[in-house]
Amino acid sequence: MKKVYFILLFNFFLLPSLTAQEKQTFAINDGNFLLNGKPIQIHSGEMHYSRIPQPYWRHRLKMMKAMGLNAVATYVFWNYHEVAPGIWDFKTGNKNLAEYIKTAQEEGLFVILRPGPYVCAEWEFGGYPWFLQNVPNMIIRGHNAAYLAATKAYFTELYGQVKNLQITKGGPIIMVQGENEFGSYVAQRKDISLEEHKKYSAAVFQQLKDIGFEVPFFTSDGSWLFEGGALPGALPTANGESDITKLKIVVNQFNNNQGPYMVAEFYPGWLDHWAEPFPTQTPEQTVRQTKKYLDNQVSFNYYMVHGGTNFGFTSGANYDKEHDIQPDMTSYDYDAPISEAGWATPKYNALRELLKTSETPAVPEKMPVIAIPNITLNKVVDLADLKSKITPVIEDNPLTFEQLNQGDGYVWYSKKFTQPISGKLELKGLRDYAIVYVNGKKVAELNRYYKKYDCEIEVPFNATLDIVIENMGRINYGSQINANNKGIISPVIINGETITGDWEMYKLPMAQEPDLTTYKNSGKINRPALYQGTFTLNKTGDTFLDMRDWGKGIVFVNGINIGRYWSVGPQQTLYLPGCWLKKGKNSIVIFEQKNETIQKEVKSILTPILEDLKPEKGL
Repeated sequence: MKKVYFILLFNFFLLPSLTAQEKQTFAINDGNFLLNGKPIQIHSGEMHYSRIPQPYWRHRLKMMKAMGLNAVATYVFWNYHEVAPGIWDFKTGNKNLAEYIKTAQEEGLFVILRPGPYVCAEWEFGGYPWFLQNVPNMIIRGHNAAYLAATKAYFTELYGQVKNLQITKGGPIIMVQGENEFGSYVAQRKDISLEEHKKYSAAVFQQLKDIGFEVPFFTSDGSWLFEGGALPGALPTANGESDITKLKIVVNQFNNNQGPYMVAEFYPGWLDHWAEPFPTQTPEQTVRQTKKYLDNQVSFNYYMVHGGTNFGFTSGANYDKEHDIQPDMTSYDYDAPISEAGWATPKYNALRELLKTSETPAVPEKMPVIAIPNITLNKVVDLADLKSKITPVIEDNPLTFEQLNQGDGYVWYSKKFTQPISGKLELKGLRDYAIVYVNGKKVAELNRYYKKYDCEIEVPFNATLDIVIENMGRINYGSQINANNKGIISPVIINGETITGDWEMYKLPMAQEPDLTTYKNSGKINRPALYQGTFTLNKTGDTFLDMRDWGKGIVFVNGINIGRYWSVGPQQTLYLPGCWLKKGKNSIVIFEQKNETIQKEVKSILTPILEDLKPEKGL
């Protein structure tokens, strides 16, 4: 068996490099993957274009090739490209999917495309645009006209970008996935019949075929979930399946008693949540399982080979009964073979030793890493000063983010009282994190993760109640994906009384770096604040901002939101790519929600801190 494998691998690497002018064939037939009629195995790694700065794409793809891989798999993130209803962006920076695919081809890698429409991926809303929730009669991931019209529009726009990049057109795309882990959703939504579920998945799959994809299709599910997720006409692949015998039995059952056999998500690490331990897997474990696949002619895709970073507000959340929500961290390091910053890890080196051949290229040089002298913060502005320049939306009851036509960031809810009231404040519909103030004084932090939805409160005569709420990422996995509104989604109750009348709502999406030029220093302890500073560099390179002295918030560098931080960890640093820095003057703005002390500076360090877990105070 080993001899057969190495012959196949040798034949694969003897094939000429694929150029944009060459049209080749890729097929699934006679129990094999066939490239130009010859059997091959797929040794792929998952790597998402949206989680890597565009200037680093080629470096990361070279790292994959040097590890011994022959393909890259990527999800396509619908909400990354439909930036507003009917407004599409496939060209700007990291959004240039076609360029990513072409770069992969130039580096000698085939591409496996995973367009969803649902992707999970620890990504905001599992890839769905937040505004779909405002469409009347739409049920996400269900067989209904409004939803299927939206998926068709998305697939049509996507196909226009990638149609000429299929292997049949001289491109590198060899396979396309139909839906994603749908068997898991079927298992979670027992309130919907299997027949209705299948009606939906078949309709979406038909849309992919109808718009013109010519390459083979596949599905991707846990091996025990094929009944709900497998689709006629698509190769079933088993996520996370380490038992070769079981893998072959279940694939045979749903694929006419034959292979090929593939694990489309082989986990060399695992995903991370705020306030929970950082999960790891030893190199030896990953190598041992890889060798099993190699010895048994099983194709595989490492999920992830390189995770990258959830820049901005792109991280999602899992739903969990214990916590209601498990928000995903900014770092998507995943304990992957290639680290968040693109470094070769011991796991990478061990896998390279197993996978490399005489044709495998050398490992590319590591990107430069620099230490930035401590950055002085010369201005701190109370968030209330920015709020004062915003015209509020006024309604009798608090509105959700979606009702306010806002996707991400923060909303400041404010209510003036002419009569005193005291007792328990209940905010059962909190989505997701709130700080509560009375007359500008902080009285409580409420938090969906810790299921802290109430506090004691005393509101005197002619007082103002302020509740500043953060959307920590919409649920990306599970049955609650259709319950993804943010902000305040239920009545605000004090001492058993529903508080109505003239709620003022100030929208703070933080879509761009706040301009603090005209504002004076006004920041106060225990009030949300924005810090501003500049720093000068004579050379650029990657670095990590050390946020261990900070509470909770986001950081902009040169206008780019590099992500969230939170003192609970385990992530205590933010990866700052050198390609986003400049020789000369650079700017930084930090929005600090808790602001328990006035900060004077922010530091950088040369290595990330991803395993420092700290309990949240008072919870």
